[in-house]
Amino acid sequence: MKAPLYRSLLNPKVVEELYQQIMAKFVVEKKYRDPNYSAQKLSEELGTNTRYISAVINLRFQDNYSQMVNEFRIKDAMYMLKNKANQKMTMEDIALAVGFANRQSFYAAFYKRTGTSPREFRERNAQELSTKLRVRREKLKASKSRKQEKD
Repeated sequence: MKAPLYRSLLNPKVVEELYQQIMAKFVVEKKYRDPNYSAQKLSEELGTNTRYISAVINLRFQDNYSQMVNEFRIKDAMYMLKNKANQKMTMEDIALAVGFANRQSFYAAFYKRTGTSPREFRERNAQELSTKLRVRREKLKASKSRKQEKD
């Protein structure tokens, strides 16, 4: 498939500047958490048009706007699901916190990205964490008993 002509006409400096501005909006300001934040709003805030936004996202992320937004949301959700401080949050709470309009779209996007449901992801990480803690405690215990035997 041939790339659209306008992509080859983009100035690399403009692409880099827009990329940096997009990253600031998403990484620093976390605009993806707003379910109503669109490519149109992004382009208005950056003083450009949606074609440039789409071209830069496609060039730098190999994705379209929606896919890029969902990627940020899913990574954020994965972090929240791993964090013990968020254990009491429901899946719907997490979905809303990262910018999904509802639990169903969150589950679909999460499964598409990870191959597992958010609930399974949380449970698997909790099990892995408890296993790591148990192994660490056992190593510490063995180390202490070896030290006591030396003394």
